[in-house]
Amino acid sequence: MQLIVGKIVNTHGIRGELKIVSDSDFIEERFQKGNVLFLNYGKEKCSFVIDSCRFHKGCILLTFEGLHDINLVEKYKGLDLFVEVDGSEDDDYYYFELEGCEVYYQDQLIGTVNEILETEAHEILRIKRENEKDVLILSVDRFILDVDIEKKRIDIDVIEGML
Repeated sequence: MQLIVGKIVNTHGIRGELKIVSDSDFIEERFQKGNVLFLNYGKEKCSFVIDSCRFHKGCILLTFEGLHDINLVEKYKGLDLFVEVDGSEDDDYYYFELEGCEVYYQDQLIGTVNEILETEAHEILRIKRENEKDVLILSVDRFILDVDIEKKRIDIDVIEGML
């Protein structure tokens, strides 16, 4: 599965630096020297190894190994960068995979996750309910009992007043 981690919005200088706007929560990890990123150029899937990375005015400037000339990278402007994820770990999931999951409390359908809110402390799931106000659930072990991405099901626990 492809996970988009950023978009090439422009070039920077003449030595092949690309200006990237990140879509990743793990910027320092994703854009480390030596990491491999992919992009789709036409019908071709291209892979690149990061040679350098630095931050500049809220964006990421990076170069790829062997592409240290503006003429070699200019054609990639506007394209998305992605990584390949296999999803092989049963307990691992990405927050975007939770959107659309049905949420259950004691086997009773509560609603559907329609948004993930990010805060400094924790992510919060917004649960859309039929003919009722939305419910906000902290994405912590206390409230999230089980997540089954394949079945698009989340089982939760609540405390008095949450529903």
